[in-house]
This record gives sequence, structure tokens and C-alpha cells, in this order.
Amino acid sequence: MLDASFNLEGVDEALAKMKQVEELPRKRSTRFALRKAAAIVRENVAARAARLDDPKTAESIAANVVVRYDGAYMRQTRDMKMSVGILGGSTSRFKNQANPGGDTYYWRFLEFGTAKMPAVPFMRPGMEESIEPATDEFLQQFDKALVRAIRRANRGR
Repeated sequence: MLDASFNLEGVDEALAKMKQVEELPRKRSTRFALRKAAAIVRENVAARAARLDDPKTAESIAANVVVRYDGAYMRQTRDMKMSVGILGGSTSRFKNQANPGGDTYYWRFLEFGTAKMPAVPFMRPGMEESIEPATDEFLQQFDKALVRAIRRANRGR
């Protein structure tokens, strides 16, 4: 699985709004915003994978592209993390689950290549292409959650 990180810039407005709210349902709103942002990455990766899928077979890498919340990472670091991956992949979060697109273990051969086959990456470019739209979606969804929380907090006053 590709492990990529990036920093969000321009969140000063959201941080200023957070200070107005005493009890923000941070966990739920952040998780919701992260899932919405990860869905954009998932759709982009699935579209790229669909171009590589062989229509003659029942297997579909695109159908096996999923988003998962990493609760263990949250417990260890207190940071939230959503992962985009392929069911039946090499990480434990994506193993041993019903794969709607069939067994597509070979996705990693396409992504990274082999000694006899050049790489045809679809996950890495899909993620890189989706960073800006996903960041914008996260900020938009998180801002909505902050506005709702501010309204709720002001109702009680």
C-alpha cells in the first residue's frame, strides 16, 4: 500500500472557528470529512484501475478499491487516518474480506512491476492527482461541521 502524507495549508479560518466552539464533536466531524476526501481518491484510483481491468475476466481491480478507517493508528497516535487500498492486498486491513471484484492479488504486479514486466502504476498517480480536490473537500466538509457546531453552541446561550 502506498503510504503518502501531505500537509494542509490555509486552515487558519477553520482553526479560528474551532476556538469559538467549546465542545466540538471533533472525532465524528473529522472522520466524516476524511472519509469524504478519501472517497475522491478512491474514485480516481478506481477509474484508473478500470482502464487496466481485462473485460474478458470476472475479476475487477476497480471494484475492489476501498476506503478504510484505521482505528489502531488512532489509538496509537491520537491522529485519524483513512486508507485507500485494494481488497485482498498485502496489508492486514484489506486481507481476508469478501472481494466483490474477485481475487485481484495481481494488482501489485501492475502497480510496482516485476522482473519481467514494467510497472503500470494506477494508485500512485491517482492519489497524486487527487490531493488538491481531496484537500478542498476535506476543508469544505470540516468547515460545514464547524459552522453546525458553532450554531449548536450559540443556541444554548
